Amino acid sequence: MNNTTLEKLQLNDLKELIKVYCVSSLGKELIDKLTPKKNINSINTILNENKDARNILNNSTHIPLEGVFNLNPLINKLEKGITLNTEDLMKIEAFLRGCNKIKIFMKNMSFYGETLSSYALNITDLSFISEEINHCIKSNKINTNASSQLKKIRKSIEACEDKIKEKLNKFLTSSSNKKYIQEFLISKRDDRYVIPIKSTYKNYVNGTILDISAKGGTVFIEPDNISKFSTQLISLKSEEAIEEYKILSYLTELIFENINEIKINLEVISTYDMIFAKAKYSLNNNCITPDLNNHGYIKLVKAKHPLLKGDIVPLDFEIGEKYRNLIITGPNAGGKTVTLKTVGILVLMTQCGIDIPAEKGTSISIFENIFVDIGDDQSIENALSTFSSHIKNIASIINKSNKSTLVLLDEIGSGTEPNEGAALAIAILEELYEMGCITIASTHYSELKKYATIHPDFENAGMMFDKDTLEPLYKLTIGHSQNSNTLFISKKMGIKDKVLKKAVNYINNKDYEIKLIDNNKIRTETPINNKHTTTFDYSVGDKIKLLDKDDYAIVYSPIDKFNNVQVLYNNEFITVNVKRTEPYLKAKDLYPEGYDLNTLFTSFKEIKLNKDIARCSKKALKKIQKEIKEKNNKWLKNEVVG
Repeated sequence: MNNTTLEKLQLNDLKELIKVYCVSSLGKELIDKLTPKKNINSINTILNENKDARNILNNSTHIPLEGVFNLNPLINKLEKGITLNTEDLMKIEAFLRGCNKIKIFMKNMSFYGETLSSYALNITDLSFISEEINHCIKSNKINTNASSQLKKIRKSIEACEDKIKEKLNKFLTSSSNKKYIQEFLISKRDDRYVIPIKSTYKNYVNGTILDISAKGGTVFIEPDNISKFSTQLISLKSEEAIEEYKILSYLTELIFENINEIKINLEVISTYDMIFAKAKYSLNNNCITPDLNNHGYIKLVKAKHPLLKGDIVPLDFEIGEKYRNLIITGPNAGGKTVTLKTVGILVLMTQCGIDIPAEKGTSISIFENIFVDIGDDQSIENALSTFSSHIKNIASIINKSNKSTLVLLDEIGSGTEPNEGAALAIAILEELYEMGCITIASTHYSELKKYATIHPDFENAGMMFDKDTLEPLYKLTIGHSQNSNTLFISKKMGIKDKVLKKAVNYINNKDYEIKLIDNNKIRTETPINNKHTTTFDYSVGDKIKLLDKDDYAIVYSPIDKFNNVQVLYNNEFITVNVKRTEPYLKAKDLYPEGYDLNTLFTSFKEIKLNKDIARCSKKALKKIQKEIKEKNNKWLKNEVVG
């Protein structure tokens, strides 16, 4: 499979959906590495793993994969001879503990997934390493009982620190020292015990100044009477560090001696993470394990594209038994391309060992190659047109194809002169057919539909279209082609009947009507007045150009004393200065003699009135009140007369 196929069919996007279900980065890495396999036995084995994983998930509440860590950085340290620290060792311990949990769990689940459970036999029980780590390390620190020597050293450290604190407390509680002390507490500087002394009395205290405060008001002095104990403490601390390093080295060596077993455990656990992620995806998306074959037969039952969301029309599809080539026709945006991509990605998923969103009865063939030509591959850098790019791609497909190849071609032969494009498309399909390929192609060319009708190994299919609503049904019907419905859609969208009649005549007879237009319909050159002395004489109904909007409007009222004109523009009355307009057509040239120009604005007057009422215009409200008053007076007058 080439990268173009994987990219066009969005296999990597699908992997991202599956990776969500992984527990560790290791499982995600294995998902990323999934590639279509070509051996049917290998694929069948992987798909059976999915079945086992689904059964186990359905019969358990939890998969114990918490201890899955990416140990590769730690393994690299070990192989370089670097001693592991306490944090590293605790990660190793957690991983080994997790290995034992999953080993026991999978053994207990053998009834639901015998094959998958058997993989746990490759997990080596390294509990003795976990026990040693837990014995030596507590709360991420070296345990005092890790060795008798460490215990002895830490006991001596404790005794030495007690002596130091005892002498410092005596210093703090002595009344003679009270005036020297800045704060009555024992502090530490460079891991040595000191007393905060006022800087003015630093020469009155026998000891060594180890630090000075930021403002200089305090000096931190180690009294002379604890110096020998401080020196002793430093020596003991050094012995402690050496002993701790020995313990870490011992644990590191113990792990390194079993590094191969750890690597195998890591591989098995990572594989489990990947397999269960695929199974979780399968269960959450109503996927099935399809039947496999190796003779080019594809049958999809209620299949869906895995990347589409919402209410998706399922696809029923078949090829490779009664016919080996399928020509799909139908309206634009009707689902032809989605059909091609659905078939392609479901085949890729199967060959990657991933369950597919379909129903039982689905069968997928295994192919050595899957090639696609979908979308606009126009190359600006190589100065290739869209058509040229497609042909270049198809040429490459032909050169690399064989009898175990699935070819998906979208809008084959398009982008050039129709007759030549159709002829070339047929020739390409014939070549692929003679090579033994399974080919699915979409087209608008009627010649391809005719060819598929007469060729015994070709079949037509059409994407259905609702003629009442102009909506595509996204439903594929095999055995029946579909028109693009160009003329029907055009009629629904308001194209004049006489235009459509001409189109029908041109389709059927190629009898083109050649007629020149009348001179009065041709715009003539008019002189340009560069002095801007144009006089405006606008009348109601004149069509004028609004310079600011670069659009046209109809004059509603003539020019007022402020040199403004009121026009109807986009169903609204607006006022513009005549200097921001240009004459276009007079009303007398637009409408027949005697035409009531007021009818142009009646409905818009009503619209304007409603808007004025909605925004509580005082003028509009007064007008309404006046009309009501006039109607009431008329009614009263009639009542009096009656």
